[in-house]
Amino acid sequence: MSISHHQTASGRPLRVSPAWVGAPTPVDSESHLLPVRDALWIWSVRRYARLALWALPLSAVLYGWLTLGVQGPPGPLAVGLLAGWLAVIALIALAGLLAGSRTRRCALAGLLVTLAGVTMLMPLAGLPENAVVESAPMAAGHVTDLLTTAVAISAAGMLLLGWAVFRSKLVNPADGVLLMLAAVAMAAGTTMAQPVPTVGALLLLAAGMGLAWTGGRLVPYS
Repeated sequence: MSISHHQTASGRPLRVSPAWVGAPTPVDSESHLLPVRDALWIWSVRRYARLALWALPLSAVLYGWLTLGVQGPPGPLAVGLLAGWLAVIALIALAGLLAGSRTRRCALAGLLVTLAGVTMLMPLAGLPENAVVESAPMAAGHVTDLLTTAVAISAAGMLLLGWAVFRSKLVNPADGVLLMLAAVAMAAGTTMAQPVPTVGALLLLAAGMGLAWTGGRLVPYS
C-alpha cells in the first residue's frame, strides 16, 4: 500500500499551517488536530538554526570592538550584553545542527556548560562590585575570582562545542579548531593584555564565518 506525500498514513489530507511550520491544523468539521510530519518540522528547525549561526560572527565583531576599547554611544556594557546574547543564540543553533551527528552528546554538554558560565558571567559583568557583594554572601576580594571562574566555565563549554564540531564530520573540522583556539584566547584575555583578547575575537570571527557558511549549505535529504 503506497502512501502519498500529501496524505497521512490514515489517508487524510496533510495540511500545514502557512504561518508556522509545525502548527497542527484541523482536518475536518469535528476539529480534530493532526500533527505535521516530522520531516517538515525538522526542515523548519534546521532552516532557522542555519540562519541563527550568522549571529556568531556578529558577536565576534562586537566583542572585538570591546577589546579595542572603542567608545560608542551604546556604551561598553550594552555592546557586551548584545555580544553575549548573539553568541548564546548562535551556540544554541550550532548544538541544534549537531543534534543529528555522532557528537551530539558532546555538543549538548558543551552548550549546557557554556550556558552555565554565561549565567554566572552576566550579573558579574553587568553589576558593580559592591552590588554583587551585597547580593551574595562573599568577600569583596572574591568577585574577581568568581569572574575568572565564570569565564573559565564558558571557555570549557566552547571547547566542548569546538571538539564536537571537529569530530562531527558534518561541517569543516577547521572551524572546530578555530572555535577551540578562540575559547582559549578569550579565556586568557581576561588576565592578559593586548593583543590576546583581540586575537580571540578574530579567531571567533573566523570560526563563526566558517560555521555560518558551511552550516547554511547543510540541507537534509528530501
